Order: sequence, then structure tokens, then C-alpha cells
Amino acid sequence: MKNYQITLLRNGVRSVQQVCANSVEQAKAQVASDALVLEVRAKTRLRRARPFPLTLFIQELIALLEAGLVIVEAIEALNESCREAEQRRVLGDILRELYRGQQLSQALAAQPALFPPLLVSTVASSEQTGQLPVALGRFLHYEKRMETLRKRIRSTLLYPSVVIGVGCLILFFLLGFIIPRFAVVFNGMQNLNASARFIVWWGELTSSSGPLLLLLTAGAIALIIAALRNKALRQAGFKQLLCIPQLKQQYQLAILVRFYRTLGLLLQGGMAAVEALQLTGCLLPATYQPRLRQILAEVQAGKALSHCLTAQGLTTPVASRLLVVGERGGELPAMCERIAAFYDESLERAIETFSKVFEPLLMLIVGGLVGLVVFLLYMPIFEMAGGLA
Repeated sequence: MKNYQITLLRNGVRSVQQVCANSVEQAKAQVASDALVLEVRAKTRLRRARPFPLTLFIQELIALLEAGLVIVEAIEALNESCREAEQRRVLGDILRELYRGQQLSQALAAQPALFPPLLVSTVASSEQTGQLPVALGRFLHYEKRMETLRKRIRSTLLYPSVVIGVGCLILFFLLGFIIPRFAVVFNGMQNLNASARFIVWWGELTSSSGPLLLLLTAGAIALIIAALRNKALRQAGFKQLLCIPQLKQQYQLAILVRFYRTLGLLLQGGMAAVEALQLTGCLLPATYQPRLRQILAEVQAGKALSHCLTAQGLTTPVASRLLVVGERGGELPAMCERIAAFYDESLERAIETFSKVFEPLLMLIVGGLVGLVVFLLYMPIFEMAGGLA
């Protein structure tokens, strides 16, 4: 596969598109039929395209719109200032849709791999009210909060992963290289204790079946990696982890944070409650979908949203009262955001507590295993030294 740069002319607009193909003919075939191919050039060096910077795009678009530019002018300015070919292609596609008379939300929806449905819905609702910069600002705040939560969870899981990985490497080094060397020293001695006999047995096993042990170890590592990459096995393992009550509670809390923050964002943009619930429900796990369908049916039947969410267990006592107050005062979107912030703080405290308790415990376990192996190595030496004395 080669990387081709194609210069196009579509509706009087000149643009550049990057495609991967085996030949020039295949590269031309990937171009839309309504475009005129001006030039096809093979690039000798295939560069990996950078991901589209969605956050930066929104920030710059907000700044241009607040400065007084209309949407088309703002996108044109971003396209002219962009240096990456892939990003220019994305912005060029948006411009072409806008030139055809489409709304910005429709232009974004044409590229679902880059622009999430939540952003498209937020933009669509703001187009009716003329508050696009405000809506984009709310979405940007939402993305930053969710990214902060994701980074916090990843950083919490990073330390245990590093400790377990380093501990496994140390144990592998001790069992594969150090113990067999000690076995040579103890081999042939009489009246050995249990630890020395284990060292001799393990040394004989590694010398006679070393390649087989390496093969079994590599196979076990490959199976673990394959299991982690298999979606069904990951879900089954995660379901077993959720049997731990404390972990299940925090998992539900993380779901509620995302649910209420998304719901508040859509309601603030002027979207109806039923439509907002339908779009927010797409973010919920499959186990929550029956509850969501029941909530939608009850809301469409005229019941209060706070009552429906409480009945289906998607609130806590404090959140339920906040929802009731928000419905009475007409401030339901703000209350949803306040509930999300409340849950976010609770989740942050739980993560901090988990880190303070689990990380030292994990260090103690890994250190204990390594110390046990070292103890087995040196205990026969200490006994022999005592016998000589």
C-alpha cells in the first residue's frame, strides 16, 4: 500500500486528499464521483496521521465566533491556518457541506468517527437558539471534566500495574537465573533442609526442562494478553470484579457522574427531556438500558423526571431531593450539573482512599513474595554457617 496525495476540484473549490491504495487507478477510484482529479502524486514516505484535535478545534472556533465571524468564515480561517493535511481534509469536508447550505451540525454528523453524537446534538440545539459559542463552551467544559475523571482513574490503575509488572520481572529473574546458580552449590550435599531441597529440585528442573518452562511462560503471557484483548472475556472478568460491593458502588457512581453531566449539558442547550434522555441513554451500559426504557415510557406518560429516576435507582436520596427542587424552580439543567459535581467529589474521595490503602498493601504483597524467595535462597547458607561455627 502506498500513500497518494490527490488534488481535487469539487464545485469550484480546490482541495487536497490523502488516500492509501495499491495503484494510481485505485487511488482515483476512492475519490467521490462529483470531483475532478487534477493531480495524483505518490508520497515516498508514509507519515502516520495525527488524530484530529477536537478540543483545540472547539476552542479556536469559540474564539472566532465570539470575535464576530460567522460559521463559514471561522471554519475557513481554521482551514487556512492548519498545516496538517489530514486536519485540512476534515475541515475541507465541513466547508463543502456548509457551502451546500447544510447546517454545522449536519456537517459534523457526516463525520461520526471524529465528532461524537453528543457534540452534534449540542450544536443542533444551539442552532435553533443562536447560542452556538455558549453551547460549544458548555461541551468543552463537559469534555474537560470527563477527561479529568478518565485520567484520574487511569493514574490510579497505573501504579499497581507498574508494581505488579516489576515484581513479576524480579521473580522471573530470581527463579530463572539466581536459584539455578545456588542449586549448583547445594547439589551433592547431604542433610539439606526443605528450602535447600527445593532449590536443588528447581535447579534440576530448569536445567532439564528450561526450554519447556520458557515456552509455557511465553504461552501463559500470550494467553493473558489475548484474554485482555478479548471483549467478552474482559466483560466477564469485569463482572466478577463488580461482585465486590465497594467496587460496584464506585462503578455505579462513575456511571451516574457521566449520566447527569451529559443530561445537564443537553437540557442546558434547550433539548427536550425525552430527547435528552434518549441520547444520554446511549452512554449507559447495556444493563441499564431496561431501566432507561422504563424511565422514557413514564416521562412520556407525564410523570415527573425526578420520580422516574428515583424509582429506577438512578439517583441517591440527596440527588432525588435536588431534582425535585430543580423541577419546582425550573432549574433542572443546573441541578443535573450540581448532582454530577456532587457525585464527582464523592468518586474522587473514593479513588484517593483506594490509592492510600491498596498501594501500600500491594507493595507489601509483592515485597513479601520477593523476600520469601530471597529467604529461601539464604536460609541454607545461614544454617551451614551456624553448623561450622
